[in-house]
Amino acid sequence: MADLTRDDVLKLAQLARLTLSEEEIEKYRSELSQILAYVQQLKDVDVTGLEPTSQVTGLMNVMREDEVVDYGVSPDDLLRIVPSKQDRQIKVKRMIA
Repeated sequence: MADLTRDDVLKLAQLARLTLSEEEIEKYRSELSQILAYVQQLKDVDVTGLEPTSQVTGLMNVMREDEVVDYGVSPDDLLRIVPSKQDRQIKVKRMIA
């Protein structure tokens, strides 16, 4: 299935809800055919005996320990400078998307 037909491209365009011009249909037919040919080439590669690779850098656990940093400011100090607060929480306008 390396060479797509015009109808294949139109079907894909319909599924993606795209309207394509005649030039775009030919352009995408060619480009998608090349992509599928490359995927087929990758599929044909003999990988017998190779183990799957999930990480290639060789790094192990690069996370650091959590450390509490005291900046000398308490939550109450910060709440004093907010425009509006309620029950020790910052009060903001209602946001609905």
